[in-house]
Amino acid sequence: MPATAARPNFLFIMADDLGYADLGCYGGRSRHSPQGSCSPALDRMAAEGLRFTDGYSNSPVCSPTRFALATGRYQYRLRGGWDEPIASGARVVDPGLGPVLGLPPEHPTLPSLLRDAGYATALVGKWHLGFAPHFGPLKSGYQEFFGPMSGGMDYFTHCDSSGVHDLWENDAEVHRDGYLTDLISERAVEYVERQRAKQRPFLLSLNYTAPHWPWETRADESEAKHLAATKEHIGHVSGGSVETYLTMIRHMDEGIGRVLAQLKAIGADENTLVVFTSDNGGERYSDVWPLTGKKMDVLEGGIRVPYLVRWPSRVRAGGETRQLAITMDWVPTMLEAAGVSPHRDYPLDGASLLRVLGDPAATFERELFWRTHHRNQRALRAGRWKYVCTEDGEFLYDLERDARERANRAKREPERLASMRARYAEWEKTMPGVPQGAKVSLITNKANMAAPTP
Repeated sequence: MPATAARPNFLFIMADDLGYADLGCYGGRSRHSPQGSCSPALDRMAAEGLRFTDGYSNSPVCSPTRFALATGRYQYRLRGGWDEPIASGARVVDPGLGPVLGLPPEHPTLPSLLRDAGYATALVGKWHLGFAPHFGPLKSGYQEFFGPMSGGMDYFTHCDSSGVHDLWENDAEVHRDGYLTDLISERAVEYVERQRAKQRPFLLSLNYTAPHWPWETRADESEAKHLAATKEHIGHVSGGSVETYLTMIRHMDEGIGRVLAQLKAIGADENTLVVFTSDNGGERYSDVWPLTGKKMDVLEGGIRVPYLVRWPSRVRAGGETRQLAITMDWVPTMLEAAGVSPHRDYPLDGASLLRVLGDPAATFERELFWRTHHRNQRALRAGRWKYVCTEDGEFLYDLERDARERANRAKREPERLASMRARYAEWEKTMPGVPQGAKVSLITNKANMAAPTP
């Protein structure tokens, strides 16, 4: 695709369970190690583009965020968005529910809207939006697919949390030898190379499973065999380390560097909007400093994520913005950049960030909302303030002064607390309630992992 094309290409890269401060460009402590930053390619992308300081995922857990990324709408509008996350057992349809745990093929998506406007579309990596025969990438706008249908997957056996092999090419199961992160990177590079001679723009969704458990680097095939033999499978509560985790990020970063280099090699570098983020906050080995909380929490560590944007023809290098942004914003952003209208019957909840990409200081005020079935958590961010409500009570934080959310201002600011509580209640009325049968799936608990005192 020539760099002078009027319509941009899109490369959306999503990591899995990456912590807010894991990358060197977000202050990651790995940059002080003998090996240096775990993310040199992404650090370079930040230097060449725009870094968001206040970017969020739609959910503190995987598949709900992916519903929002596909549709540009709050995930609560679809039944599948309420399972936290969609478990491997959903392959077997519950007779009482029917085929509802997935992205309905009739629902417009970013790839389907772009496809219909003449874009080539491909998903390389994780899907996690429901299982065949009712759901799948090719039913929701992608023309090509390579990767797993489920959530986490072993990096060597390519089996999911129940031990079922789960690597697919389009609608066919395939068997490949190799480390999954590398297989995903190689396929992405190959896809970009194939666009060299084509005269239409493309969307490539590059969804890594890294650095999600199991805790396996390229050197850990023996660990994969052990997990399979003992039927511990991928939850891997018996393994891992910070060093292993950082190496997994390095492997992913190397692949991203290769994909970005391939864009340049085919002449598509200048007019490709590249976005990098994570589906939710960090897991047990992640670095989220100075935030508190992790995956499954609506505290900042569970929902604040990195956002890096590179688009040489439109985005100035070395920028930073404090614009509040959330996963579903990238649908209206990319549609606007492509000159494509959203479907009129499915109004978007996300907001276009296109103006901010051109001028990082041109921020706009907004409110962001979260709701989880797990622990009945609720959160609202408005400006510098954040309202949090869980099974333990209500909390109010001034994130500008206290990003760590340790200074509860609820008793000192009762009027603000009441106002934000009321505003949250207004928004909640516009969303469906928790559906019957919604499930929460946890790998770790107090029986298999010691919990710190709050």
